[in-house]
Amino acid sequence: MGATLRSVNYLSVFQRLTQLLLLLPIAAGLLGAFFPAFGYFPEIGGNQLNIDVFRELLKQPALPHSVRLTIFSGITATLISLCFALALAAMFSQVEYSSQSKLKFNRLFLMMRRGLIPLIAVPHAAMALGLVFLIAPSGWLIRWVSFSLMGWDTPPELISVQDPLGLSLIFGLVLKETPYLLLMILAALPQIRAAEYLRIGQSLGYGAFRSWLKLILPQVYPLIRLPVFAVLAFSLSVVDVSLILGPTTPPTLSVLILRWLDNPDLSMRFFASAGAILLLGITLGSLLFWRIAEWFVLNKFRKWLTNGKRGSDNEAATAVFVSGFFLITTAFLSLLALAFWSLSLRWPYPHVLPQTWTFRNWERHWNSLQETAMTTLEVGILTVVLALILVVACLENEQWRRARFSIRSEWLLYLPLLIPQATFLLGVQILAVRFELDGTFLLLVWSHLLFVLPYVFLTLADPWRKLDRRYPIIAQCLGASPLQILFRVKLPLLLKPLLVAAAIGFAVSVAQYLPTIFAGGGRFSTLTTEAVSYAAGADRRVIGVYGFLQALFPWLALLLALSVPRWLYRNRADLS
Repeated sequence: MGATLRSVNYLSVFQRLTQLLLLLPIAAGLLGAFFPAFGYFPEIGGNQLNIDVFRELLKQPALPHSVRLTIFSGITATLISLCFALALAAMFSQVEYSSQSKLKFNRLFLMMRRGLIPLIAVPHAAMALGLVFLIAPSGWLIRWVSFSLMGWDTPPELISVQDPLGLSLIFGLVLKETPYLLLMILAALPQIRAAEYLRIGQSLGYGAFRSWLKLILPQVYPLIRLPVFAVLAFSLSVVDVSLILGPTTPPTLSVLILRWLDNPDLSMRFFASAGAILLLGITLGSLLFWRIAEWFVLNKFRKWLTNGKRGSDNEAATAVFVSGFFLITTAFLSLLALAFWSLSLRWPYPHVLPQTWTFRNWERHWNSLQETAMTTLEVGILTVVLALILVVACLENEQWRRARFSIRSEWLLYLPLLIPQATFLLGVQILAVRFELDGTFLLLVWSHLLFVLPYVFLTLADPWRKLDRRYPIIAQCLGASPLQILFRVKLPLLLKPLLVAAAIGFAVSVAQYLPTIFAGGGRFSTLTTEAVSYAAGADRRVIGVYGFLQALFPWLALLLALSVPRWLYRNRADLS
């Protein structure tokens, strides 16, 4: 019994360490950005606190348009992604739970569900690069239109990428954020017994889609509010996708901050810090606006929820199917375009397919690819291992102490996702330079861990908590210690969720651009940083090589996560 208590006490240390790992860099980073924003940066001549930096910042001619573009693109992308995700979740629930479902697209909806979920593993930059190859004036889509309908000999004069309104940026964000929100919704449905409510609604004469909107949506939305806020914060502060798809004159605020930071004039660091604080204010203001809008929409549609009107769901089902098919087709065609360009030697416009195929592009960059891929693997694997150790320890502490994560702890877990990366990572970089930690491998892994840890926890927490309590109780009655129960009972039973969480965490690590730039200090290059840097060039073949490999790594990790348990437990159907 004493050994059990000591083991549980050790687990509580891991939980405090996890909270410290999340809170310390964020608090330090915010302070590190706050003081230079108000003129205090002794190393480059700022010795007094004042608001002169903000006065000069507000005089920048590009700032107003950048702020408007940031707010418009961030809120619009989040709203569209949420609407798509809710509509798809409603139809997937109808197909899965409803015994009275008569949809024409039942089998196609199930196939679409299997196709949308793996898109979560694709990094944002890889999807954005593929989308450029698809919708650019000389892209694959225009080539098909020219070949089948128009017969254009030269690309049309269209601004389909990096347009002034940021529409292509919004489209790219929607492609990536819709599958993530859909997964969060589907994971939350079992917590509210969605199947029972759906059957009750249908027994009262409502269609399945209306039943979902009236009975399930009001209950499931509070459960996904934090993921929605995370998507909104990310959309407002994203850098890599904005560099690839967003406008350039002027760009979004996050890209403008990065430009000021890269300026050889060190005094521009003051502007970068002030811009980072401004971006934090915009993000917090947008989150508050979204919360107020939730209240307004709820009060506006309260009467609709209880008006008793019935109706057919056929038109809604058709519209949702078309939108889902459009999203998944666009995403996979974007990735296919990356693969084709990486294997093309000559692909002139308006040919639909390359005239000459070759592996020369891969061979020419093989040496640099090996080094970059190895750095990506090392950082990703080490980060995932650390995240799994911390998350498993936290979940074990939760179960042994019967102390479930509070709402405050969940908000702390989401904190790195709710605060703009450019804000606190800039402060972390300033402090790292001061303490001579800039450009170290340790800081690089720590910066990735900040974003990998929340996703690993969110993926693993639900399966871990739902494991039948009788298994560890029986093992404890037979004299097993907590460590023996963990390694000989729980981990084998939860191998598949563990590997899936590891694969998602690895995908998050591969996708990190700004943490690698800030923490790596130019000494470490990953597939994401290289792909984004090559995106500014004109050689689509090189972009295709790095972009496709960047997308391939997370897919392989997810494939292994699904295949290994199936092979190990091939004689045990419930474990595979």
